[in-house]
Amino acid sequence: MTLGVVAPTDAFETRRRHFPDEINFHAPGLKRYRTSEFVQHNPRAWLPISLTGDACALQCDHCATKVLQPMIALQPRQNVFEVCRDLQAGGTKGVLISGGSDRRGQVPLLKHVEHIRRIKDELGMKVICHTGLVSEETAAGLAWAAVDGAMIDIIGADATIRDVYHLDASVADFERSLERLTRQRLMVLPHIVMGLHYGTFLGEHNALDIIGRYPVSALILVVLTPVIGTAMQGLTPPSEAECSAFFRSARLAMPTTPVMLGCARPLGQLKVALDRAAVDNGLNGIAYPAEGIVEYAVERGLKPKFYEYCCSLTWGI
Repeated sequence: MTLGVVAPTDAFETRRRHFPDEINFHAPGLKRYRTSEFVQHNPRAWLPISLTGDACALQCDHCATKVLQPMIALQPRQNVFEVCRDLQAGGTKGVLISGGSDRRGQVPLLKHVEHIRRIKDELGMKVICHTGLVSEETAAGLAWAAVDGAMIDIIGADATIRDVYHLDASVADFERSLERLTRQRLMVLPHIVMGLHYGTFLGEHNALDIIGRYPVSALILVVLTPVIGTAMQGLTPPSEAECSAFFRSARLAMPTTPVMLGCARPLGQLKVALDRAAVDNGLNGIAYPAEGIVEYAVERGLKPKFYEYCCSLTWGI
């Protein structure tokens, strides 16, 4: 399908000044994916592991553990090295290690860092961790384990932290975690969830300002996707116009930092519109691109590159 070419934007031209005329498309094994333009050949190449199964103390309004449920659950008598060893035998090359948070907003990574180090040293697999808030000890432990990336959601409004995450923390706590991770010289991959405050923009621009103060490896943008069985079921996600404007803001605010459109965003025609806006506003890559978006990127003068692992990882290999 041909989507048509639009006039160049300042964001698109900013991207072309700082990056090659290439765009990355990703289809990690978080879900099955196929279009006429991009076929996922090894759905097991990149898989997610939850250290806590589907348990999470926060029960956030946008998730309610629904994101954790499809992940590979670490069983009580297993360690994460053993899980990865078995996955590697089945063709897996890298993993996202995640899990539910405790009441402090922290994923229990610290007690697993020795096993994560073994995954890196003995298996040679790629490992990205989704951290939640981090202590000094956890940040140092992840650096010692030589993880390939640390993903952290940055929230720019105290009201969102309180009302959506049910967390007794502040924007300053999220910035402090970001600072701790970057100080350890980790590959830090902050995420911003657009429309996180019940479908409306609230702290996103503040989050962008915070991230811009630190040496991050890439910025990942995702869009609130109301999920059945959560408190946000039935909400209207933010509009394409709102998201497109934020894509532009992110590109111009961080002209030399890779900016990606990540996995989470609504489906259907809104997804097509969002993906097209991501191309027009100079983003560097898209996870699970909608049908026709690869062709559209080519029409805009970009060479597509295809990967079957997390969009966060491109910038570390």
